[in-house]
Amino acid sequence: MPGWDLNGRRALVTGGTRGIGAATVAELRDLGADVMLAARTHHGDPACIAADITTAEGRARIVDAVQGRWDALDIVVNNAGTNIRKPWTHLAPGEQEVVMGTNLLGPAELLRALHPLLVQGHAPCVVNVASVAGFVDVGSGAAYALSKAALLQLTRSLAVEWAADGIRVNAVAPWYIRTPLTAPVLSQPDRLERILARTPMKRVGEPSEIAAAIAFLCMDKASYITGHCLVADGGLLSLGL
Repeated sequence: MPGWDLNGRRALVTGGTRGIGAATVAELRDLGADVMLAARTHHGDPACIAADITTAEGRARIVDAVQGRWDALDIVVNNAGTNIRKPWTHLAPGEQEVVMGTNLLGPAELLRALHPLLVQGHAPCVVNVASVAGFVDVGSGAAYALSKAALLQLTRSLAVEWAADGIRVNAVAPWYIRTPLTAPVLSQPDRLERILARTPMKRVGEPSEIAAAIAFLCMDKASYITGHCLVADGGLLSLGL
């Protein structure tokens, strides 16, 4: 359908080699975008940047690689994420910083560094991959919930700040999606049973379903949407008694 594409757009996807990130890279490319991806280790894709977004050096490597390929950037998908599934009082020294650095501070600083390139982009936009854990407790731990809730507020604040620059900033908030990050939980029959019991659709999501939501937010068809979080949770947040 006319307009439902990303032809010619220049996109960067962090955490782009597995799970939601890999599905997003594939979806954006299928829709016509030219995509670079960043990950801690190189996975053979010639457009992959081996860099750790939690470090200044890693973020500088990403920015340098993007500038070496393009003179502007149209799309940033902040997808890199991690979790340490422990109660707040059980976190070892430094573990909270690992979660916050990967899920919040690294993405925030990367956006700051990429802002000059986004300003020069065509209908530039950002999509941050948050979580329903940023809205309600889902047993993922307080550190993860804190990082994702803060990422949602960063999304809203930057949507306001960067509107004058023509940059839209949105987020998606998945529930359990079948990825390497969630595999240790979904492989436990009792945990899976509890997850499905809280999900009206009675199934976990697939990476491609989140990638499609991300792609929509990047399109011109979503040109009046900013500061929004698109929840993709199989009905979790709507479930009451």
